[in-house]
Formats: sequence, C-alpha cells, structure tokens
Amino acid sequence: MNGRVIADRYELSVLLGQGGMGQVWIGYDRRLDRRVGVKLLRPDRVAGTPDGEEMRRRFVRECRVTAQVDHPGLVTVHDAGSDGEDLYLVMQYVEGADLSDHLAEHDPYPWPWAVSVAAQLCAVLAAVHAVPIVHRDLKPRNVMIRPDGTLVVLDLGIASALDTDTTRLTHTGSPIGSPAYMAPEQAMGGAVGPYTDLYALGVLLHELLSGSVPFAGSTALGVLHRHLHEEPVPVRRLRPDVPEALEELVLHLLRKDPEARPADAQQVYAALAPLLPASAPGAHPPLAPMDPTRPFRRPHAPWPSRAAGAPPAAPAPAVPAVPRVPGPDQAAAPARPVPDPRASLAGDLPWSALADSAPAPAGGLAAPGARPAPAPAGPDVAAAVDEVKRLLDQGRITHAVDILGGILPAAAERHGPHSPVVRTLRKQYAATLMDDGQYRRALPELRTLAQEYAKESGAGATRQALQFHYDAAQCLEQLGEVAQALEEYRSLLPYFEHYADDPVRPLEIRRSIGHLLLAQGEHGAAKETLSRLLHDAERLHGPHHAFPTEIRRTLYWLGQIQG
Repeated sequence: MNGRVIADRYELSVLLGQGGMGQVWIGYDRRLDRRVGVKLLRPDRVAGTPDGEEMRRRFVRECRVTAQVDHPGLVTVHDAGSDGEDLYLVMQYVEGADLSDHLAEHDPYPWPWAVSVAAQLCAVLAAVHAVPIVHRDLKPRNVMIRPDGTLVVLDLGIASALDTDTTRLTHTGSPIGSPAYMAPEQAMGGAVGPYTDLYALGVLLHELLSGSVPFAGSTALGVLHRHLHEEPVPVRRLRPDVPEALEELVLHLLRKDPEARPADAQQVYAALAPLLPASAPGAHPPLAPMDPTRPFRRPHAPWPSRAAGAPPAAPAPAVPAVPRVPGPDQAAAPARPVPDPRASLAGDLPWSALADSAPAPAGGLAAPGARPAPAPAGPDVAAAVDEVKRLLDQGRITHAVDILGGILPAAAERHGPHSPVVRTLRKQYAATLMDDGQYRRALPELRTLAQEYAKESGAGATRQALQFHYDAAQCLEQLGEVAQALEEYRSLLPYFEHYADDPVRPLEIRRSIGHLLLAQGEHGAAKETLSRLLHDAERLHGPHHAFPTEIRRTLYWLGQIQG
C-alpha cells in the first residue's frame, strides 16, 4: 500500500510495474469510488530535456488528443495532468490479461484466434489513424484481452508525448520503443505514419502464428539491422496449418517499403474477413476463456458468466505497462515545441478588434426619419471570441475549436468572407486545430489562408502565405502523406533560404526533408541531406547545440544500422 493521493483525488494502492521513466499503479478514484490505473511519468529523468514545462504541455496535449478517439477497443483516459514533479495519466481499469501472457498460455496459438485478434486491432487502428494518431509502439504488452474476448489497446499517444519529433533516438543511439516491433522507417529515424503501425501489426501477427517475432537478436542494433536487411521467414514453413492467404497478408504487412504495404487498416481487415469465424444459429459450442473469436462467433453476447465456470479476474488487475523508455543515463532527441494557439494573433488584429461584431444595442440613436435596424440574427461573435480566449488561457483547446468553427459562418455573413475579422478568426481556428492535433481539418483552412495572402502585394503578405504553406506541410507530414509533404517542403526551401532574418527555418525544413526521405527508404539521399545539414547547423549553432547534436545522432544511428 502506498497511500499517496494524486491531484487530491486518486489514491495509489498497488504498484504494478516501473521503469526508467515512471511507474504504473492500481489506484482508486475517491470521488467516484472506482478502481483506476494510474501511470506516473518523470520528465526530469529524460536527460537533455531543456524545458520541463514544454514536455508537460506536450504530455497533456497528447493525452487530450488521444482521449478524443471514441472506440471500445481503446482504454478510456479519465484524467491527465501534473502533480509535483510527476506527470500523471489516469485510465480505465481493465480486467483481463495482456496479449503476451495470453500467447504464452496457449501454445500453439490457434490461427483463428490470431485472425480475430488482428481483425479487432484493425478496427482500433482505423479509428486511431483517422484522427490522425500513430500509436508508434504496438506490441502484445500494449494489448489487453478481456474475459469476453474483446481487445483493448493501451498507451496510445504515450510514445508521441515522450518525443514528438520524427526522430526518436536516445543519447546512446538507441530508438525509443520496442525494436522487435519497429518498422524500418521508424528504426532509421524517419517520419512515421499509419504504415508504421501496420508493420508492427504484421510483426505481432507473425508472433501469434509462429510463437516468435520474425526478427530477433541479442542486441537492439542487431534486431533493427535484421528489420532493414532480412526478409521474414514465411509462417507456413514454421506452421503448415496456417492458411496461405494469411501467410501472404503477413508478408504484405512486413514489406520494407511503406508504400508496398497495405493502404490502410481497412484493407487489412478486408483481407482478414474471409478467415474470421462465422456466427452460427442455434446452440453454440463452449468457448475458452478470453477467446478472441467470441466477438465474431457470438456478437454482442453477454459476458461469460463466472458462475458457469469462467475463471475469476486476475489477482493483479492489468493496466498499461510502463513503456520501454530511456533511463536516467539516456536523453531523448529534442522535440519541436507544440504551437501555442494563443500566439497565433501576434502582430495581427487584437481580440478587441472583434468587438464591432457584436449586435447593435436596441434603442440606439438613428438618423431622423430612419427605421431602427433590427439586431442581426445569429450568435454573438464578440462574446464567442471572449469565450474562446478564456478557454485557450485554461488550456481547453477542444472546446475552443468547437466554438471557433461555429462562429466562423456567422462572422463571414456579417463582415464578409474576406474581411480582416474573418481572416483573424480563420487564422485562430487553423492554429487551434493544429494544437488540437486535428491536422486533417486544419489543412484546408491553411490552404485557403495561403491562397488569400498570395493574392495580395507586399513582402509581408508573401511571407505570411509561405508560413501557411509551411504549416500545411507539417500537417501533411503528421497525416503520413510522405510524398506530398516532401514535395511541399522542397518547394518552400528556396523561399525561406532567401530570408536572412530567419536562418533557423531553412534548417528545420531540411531536417524534415531528411526524415521524410528516410521514411521513403531513400537512405542514400537522406544521408547526404542530413550530412550537409549537420555542417550548416554546426556553423549556425555551434557543435554542442541540441539541433546539430540531434542530426549527428541520427547520422550515427543510420551508419550503425546500415553497417
């Protein structure tokens, strides 16, 4: 028993596990009197983190974004924040066992079970990737199987919160994550996307069918080298009873080139569907405890009755395990700061400039003989803007997004779609969408703003248009649209290199280009790009600055993997 109370509400009870970054506890919500899982993270233990507050902000942001994904296959996030030196994440209490233990208890794992597990995971990944969010650390330890055979995916967003940059290398040159399930582009420090999670799904499926991961080794470096340079052994050589179509799907998921893998989780599910067990009318044969085929054979059936012989819940309730993260002697690569939507109006119209959008007060003075103008219908834009400002100050980004999206049409009708007021609101809306992780919705807003500024004359308008194009490129990168993001960054680079007052932005663009090349498997071009970038970054910042240090680590790791 611990007795510590987090945020004056969550009492820690039983320690389930701990690692270099934190701990996982069974806890109790005093307010609602329910059992919860509590993950504690220590940002001060990530050596080299220059801004603890920035990491706290990123952590809360990732928790907020992932909490928006509504799917029964995801563990519910109840709360997140900071308590003293700890960041805390409060999650749903999950009854059952993790998939790694489930596999160990059933050897060999029935292939219909493996198909059912993969199909359920596809449903989760389809919902997650639509946001878009990339899990980055899909593995059996992060998947729970409940007594009714349904799966719950854990630790969504945690890997991204620990390091939001596309390069996720530690001080010792090891990637943050689980090497056995890591896609080649992730191992190389390239941009990640939904295709990265599909590769991990292929590894997991291979492990369920054969009893072992396709690429193993005594060191992380050796494992990652095999991911890059070796082909997996087809599972039917290890287990002939596996259907040929299932073997082909596993090999398709494990392609080295992300573009050669299935297009999305929907496509993977479609390939699995013919192999799923069918629901049959009449009497049903008995099902094993935690049978993952149950949701397909008996959809929406009641949970197994413990009185009928189902085993009791595990004595140690399972909640998300501590991810494999750097210890005190390791440092995460510096991450790009999360944008603050409140800063998007800097140098633009102040909030008070929108006061004229409020309806005129009734009974005001009118010209002699004129009829009083009726008050405009619709929402009070000025009041809504004040509410948005208050919400942003409180960090309530999602609520602010909803209000901004709601008042934009009314403001456009009242002031005109191209008025300064509407443009200010649209800029705020785009910035807030990006901060909320809604890159798909932010992209068209940024495109519209870029086009409007491009039509105007003057250096300021041109500079602003380029900034919106840059933000759009970042959205494309986050959405996993590697080719489009690469094209956008390459077209922007000459323009930003022209501005001598901002020497850092061109370096950031070149870094993104290098990471995207790695994601495409163009290792030679990426190495050349990053090598030239390292030289220029050292000239600008000095050899010991975080930026060139990060590039140097990436090049070192690239050389180790390719060697």
